Amino acid sequence: MKQLIECVPNFSEGRNLEIIKQITDEIEKSEGVMLLDVDPGFSTNRTVVTFVGTPDEVVETAFKVIKKAQELIDMRHHSGDHPRFGATDVCPLVPVSNITMEETVVYARKLAEKVGKELHIPVFCYEYAAFTEVRRNLANVRAGEYEKLKERIASDLWKPDFGPSQFDDRVAKSGATAIGARDFLIAVNFNLNTTSTRRANAIAFDVREKGRAKREGHPITGKILKDKDGNTVMIPGTLKGTKAIGWFIKEYGIAQVSMNITDSKQTPLHVAFEEISAKAAARGVRVTGAEIVGLVPKKTLIDAGRYYLAKQQRSLGIEDAEIIKIAVKSMGLDDLKSFNPEEKVIEYLLAKSETSDKLMDLSCHAFANETASESPAPGGGSVSAYVGALGVALGTMVANLSAHKPGWDERWEEFSHWAEKGQQIKEELLWLVEEDTRAFNKIIEAFGLPSGSEQEKIEKNRAIQDATQYAIDIPYKTLLASFKIFELCEAMVKTGNPNSISDAGVGALCARASMRGAYLNMKINATSLEDKKLSKQLLAEAEEYLKKAEKIEATLMEEVMKIIEK
Repeated sequence: MKQLIECVPNFSEGRNLEIIKQITDEIEKSEGVMLLDVDPGFSTNRTVVTFVGTPDEVVETAFKVIKKAQELIDMRHHSGDHPRFGATDVCPLVPVSNITMEETVVYARKLAEKVGKELHIPVFCYEYAAFTEVRRNLANVRAGEYEKLKERIASDLWKPDFGPSQFDDRVAKSGATAIGARDFLIAVNFNLNTTSTRRANAIAFDVREKGRAKREGHPITGKILKDKDGNTVMIPGTLKGTKAIGWFIKEYGIAQVSMNITDSKQTPLHVAFEEISAKAAARGVRVTGAEIVGLVPKKTLIDAGRYYLAKQQRSLGIEDAEIIKIAVKSMGLDDLKSFNPEEKVIEYLLAKSETSDKLMDLSCHAFANETASESPAPGGGSVSAYVGALGVALGTMVANLSAHKPGWDERWEEFSHWAEKGQQIKEELLWLVEEDTRAFNKIIEAFGLPSGSEQEKIEKNRAIQDATQYAIDIPYKTLLASFKIFELCEAMVKTGNPNSISDAGVGALCARASMRGAYLNMKINATSLEDKKLSKQLLAEAEEYLKKAEKIEATLMEEVMKIIEK
């Protein structure tokens, strides 16, 4: 699965649109990334840009835009309402899909080092990428702003993590940059069945992490209490990692609680929705829905959909599109206007922008026609993986039917577990359908390399051997993935809905066919591998799995026939 990182650089220019355009052009002409949003502000004299892509490409593109901003923006002449200390003021990286925060920190520090070393810009690492606790907070890093930068970078306490600590002419022009790794910020408005801003604010204060000021006597009109240092004493809200306020939206004629979820690990979207609904109900107000502002990671909606499915005691082992549909309806994301996941989910938006000829985007009819054509791919490897995907889909279907079987309500979690496992295997095999064809294409590309000189011959042979190895590894992965199907099908034959036992049996037959097909592809590619010891080892391992599969299949077929013939 593809790893995705979001990058949200803030540039100290919000008035000269030509400068902004030159900076964002660097993103639009970069491969592997997609420009999602450009938000200039005149009074702040600041532009927030959002783009997303694969990690290495995001780091490379971020470097390009920081370099371009360094060329075009002179901090010696900058002024605006927003705190700032550099041309590229901040540049956070945000893990979006299939990547951990720890991995993202590595990329952020890699970018910071490159910017400091190659662009001669003082760089401070903040949030999760910070090297010390005091530098986690951006406000600490940027204290004094550009005007205090000269003395701060020369001090022992605030020497930059990377780049120069002398305030020369280049630094005077570029200022400093804060590069970090942080969680995705989810901006969401909760719709209320009231026009009262005061009530919306009260609900916001109930839940936001900061909470509300503590008062003496009356909770609204009483005197605000101060601590011994003169700071306002606060009553914390119930939701960590959130900021919120109430307001009235004239366009819709309703009040809303407007919230930024800055830490979705502590407070997922669905948890915020449930808590605000509870606090609103306690004040005689109802949440009618929610409005996501901007984009949202797929995981946010998947987690929400799974939460509401579990509350309904329904199987979680269904496709992502259906899970997202449950999330949309459960939180009323389409309350004020339509909610199209293709336009709101980062991963879908990025995939939509990519031009590709994916086999899995074809209809069943088109896939069969493409296989039957004179083109050598897709071939037996891709078809084997697809047969395995169909087999596990059948086992998953039986699990879902069993989870919903009348009278079996208390067993829904048991079958949901199996259905989820089946979905994971299915996704792996569908990926292998595409990857087997890519593996074949790698071999073709390797054979097409030049071989005029002795060095070119050596490099060509190495490329052929690497591609051949990969063309063995992929069907081996198909064989292993399909072997996992037997556990699911066996469980469904023995404990699943007896009315669907033949489907579980067919799933097992598909699993073995997929394994045998994958083995044939391993064997034919192994003949071209020079490392005979390795090829012999892999084929021997595959043969052991095949023997186990044959025994399991035979036992399962006997069981299926007994139940059918009763």
